[in-house]
Amino acid sequence: MVETLNLFREIWSRWKARKGRPIQEVSEVFRFKYTCFRDLLDSNSQLLQIITDLEEKLKGEQIFGMAYIRAQAARAAFHAFRMVKNLDVLSGHRYTHLYAVLDRINAGIKAELEAGREEAGPPDLVLPYRDLTKDQVDWVGGKNAHLGEVLNRVKLPVPRGFAITTRGCDLFFAHGELRTEINKLKLELNPQDPESIEEVSEAIQELVLKAPLPPELSQAILAAYDELSREVRPLGPPPLVSLRSSAIGEDTALSFAGQYLTVLNVPKAGLLAAYKRVLASLYAPRAVAYRLHQGIRDEDAPMSVACLEMVAARAAGVMYSRHPYDRRADEVVITAVWGLGPYAVDGTVTPDTYRVAKDPDFTILEKKISPKPVKLVAAPEGGLQEVAVPPEEALAPCLSETQLRTLAGYALRLEEHFQAPQDIEWAMTQGGRLLILQTRPLKLEEDLGAKRCAEPPVPGYPLLLEGGEAAHPGVGVGPAFHVQKDEDLVKVPAGAVLVARQSSPKFVLVMPRVRAIVTDAGSVAGHMAAVAREFKVPSLLATGTATTAIPPGAEVTVDAYSGRVYLGTVPELQNLQEERKPHMQGTPVYEVLSRVAGYIVPLRLLDPKAPDFGPEACRSLHDLGRLVHEYSYTEMFRISDLAAHRGTGALKLQVPIPLDLYVIDLGKGLTGVAPGAHTVTAEQITSIPFRALLKGMLHPDLAAREPRPVEFGGLLSVMREQLLSSPPTIDRFGDKSYAIISEKYLNFSSRVGYHYGVLDAYCGATVNKNYITFAFKGGAADDVRRNRRVRAIALILLALDFAVDVKGDRVDARLAKFPAPVIEEKLELVGRLIQFTRQMDMLMVSEASVEKVAESFLKGNYKLEPELFAPSPADRPAEKGTA
Repeated sequence: MVETLNLFREIWSRWKARKGRPIQEVSEVFRFKYTCFRDLLDSNSQLLQIITDLEEKLKGEQIFGMAYIRAQAARAAFHAFRMVKNLDVLSGHRYTHLYAVLDRINAGIKAELEAGREEAGPPDLVLPYRDLTKDQVDWVGGKNAHLGEVLNRVKLPVPRGFAITTRGCDLFFAHGELRTEINKLKLELNPQDPESIEEVSEAIQELVLKAPLPPELSQAILAAYDELSREVRPLGPPPLVSLRSSAIGEDTALSFAGQYLTVLNVPKAGLLAAYKRVLASLYAPRAVAYRLHQGIRDEDAPMSVACLEMVAARAAGVMYSRHPYDRRADEVVITAVWGLGPYAVDGTVTPDTYRVAKDPDFTILEKKISPKPVKLVAAPEGGLQEVAVPPEEALAPCLSETQLRTLAGYALRLEEHFQAPQDIEWAMTQGGRLLILQTRPLKLEEDLGAKRCAEPPVPGYPLLLEGGEAAHPGVGVGPAFHVQKDEDLVKVPAGAVLVARQSSPKFVLVMPRVRAIVTDAGSVAGHMAAVAREFKVPSLLATGTATTAIPPGAEVTVDAYSGRVYLGTVPELQNLQEERKPHMQGTPVYEVLSRVAGYIVPLRLLDPKAPDFGPEACRSLHDLGRLVHEYSYTEMFRISDLAAHRGTGALKLQVPIPLDLYVIDLGKGLTGVAPGAHTVTAEQITSIPFRALLKGMLHPDLAAREPRPVEFGGLLSVMREQLLSSPPTIDRFGDKSYAIISEKYLNFSSRVGYHYGVLDAYCGATVNKNYITFAFKGGAADDVRRNRRVRAIALILLALDFAVDVKGDRVDARLAKFPAPVIEEKLELVGRLIQFTRQMDMLMVSEASVEKVAESFLKGNYKLEPELFAPSPADRPAEKGTA
């Protein structure tokens, strides 16, 4: 029977034969297209991170200025342009009209920025701390502005000092054409070559260190130091100082935290050299690479420097105005070590830990005194040194109860002023005076994975799940409603907790009325997460088990702070919800951010199937990025059409599967391939997605080559379609299959006989980039049987969490934004599916076989028993009528 079928296929093949296309070298075309696609994905991820950071600033809890807004707007426009450009090039310039959309949105951003432009820059080269508040953040950076705010508006003690403003930085780089020389060196820089970045960065830093300071800048710094000296030690020796970077945007998404330099315990003689060292750290290799890849101009990240009296601390540490791990513990947590503060946070010494209640008496709830055998101190001649702590002090507490209560009072005043929990650095002088060194918002929602285990579950309530990432922190209580498909959204009741396998921006339809969202998979930097933050819906993503662990209809409490879901209502957690007026709201700079963000952050293009999902509906860079991202999948899917031209440079893959399969490596997809080789083995494949797919295709239960069970009516259907139908009715595809691969990318096209399958996938560390798209079409049997096969495939893919669309004899499926291990698991199952459904169309003689085939595959039963294909009585008349 199989031989007869092959004979008919050969006859049909000869009848349909066409002139072959000339063989051409297309490997470089593949590589070029893949490079465009990879850059597009990178900019999409960066754009989403910018949107996330803007949403954080819109909470109004963090200090920022116009420089931050301009820089973030420029970065967002840069990455949106990079996405449009790469899509246009990737597609052969079919999307040039998107540049006009981008220009329209950017024009709105520019208008708002011009309206919010400040009239003047910093008035002076240096500003004493008595003149600083958050209003000068564009001139002195966040660190300086925070300390000025603490001193002048909260009225708490800080080290005496002054800020060298951004005007000083600009003056230095403009002096002697230094900026011109730096730009010349940067022409030699290759952003893709780490060694090139290292060499150019070192050359620029050397240039900066050798360049003279403008005389007026040197004089201003030394004069400010002399004034500080008279204030600190009017009769004693000149004080030592610390110089700390306070770059514009530092400690935000605009720069690597900790990249810039701090120089401690500096004498007057080394002051100017230390200042230049801090400026030179603007060109540290990682900082240069970061700005290049983020689209940040050097001019958009000027450096202000804090010059502070060096506090020869007797003790120092950090404190939190709210417990950093346990959301239910609204108390002050203080840590302390002997000497300078770095040993309190870098792990060298285990600090003392104190818990203080926020009651009127600041009741001390707990003291944990740790051995502190060494301490870090300021050396008399400058610099730092480690010394031993006397044995009698090593186990002694660093702080008295009076000092603890004083610090707790400081923490509450800072929290009240900034209207948010604070992360505070403090120090105590040798005379016992307590100083605030720095304060910043305490990011309670950060690092949930690392810190969650430190917060115990609420006792007395069954814990349904623990894990995941908070897209928006908070608590939500309500009945669980499972959303399995888009049609379920209209059924979500008000006050429910939405539970789904995958996050989706379509959930915006119900966000105004749901209490929380919990999903098995998703990304906190994804589209849905951005919308959830906009609607302030507590959302817990990437839990892995939400749809299986949370019973439908059950009343649950979602704690998106600690990453837990409880069965029932937990009153202790409900009480965590609090409303505070962010201190930045209402300021002119906040209003500018709000208007500019309106052109960047909102997402209106939610459903790719919607009739208005197109360029005309784009009102923000988020909309445009979403549109381009969606279009890019389609363009990469088409890359398989090039492979059908049989490009040279392909290596035949030697594996025991019934495919004439060739591999084209775009880079890092293969290993150990000898020059001039024509074949490659499965062991030489290093492409993560292709290796996973092949693992499924080579599954031992599917590797057997025995013939499929043949149903005679199906065979007659094949014969009838191939011999009696008109030529356009069914297409014959080429018999070569291709895998275009890189380390993280796969485009697999299987065009065999009368069906084809195309799979496109990316599998890497960034969840937002990961996806699988899969299409299957055709067959040798009649329309009814081919449709049954794709409906069976669709049922299987739906069960595997794919979004699926079936039209005629074609099925299209998509799965996106899952972690790499999940993508690998799904690819292996798709590999099995490709083998499992091969030549199945002629066997699908019964409607009942559609569900039976799907059920068989999902249970791991890959043997196609004949009873699966027995036609039902309802099917037989139709079969007879078409014979």
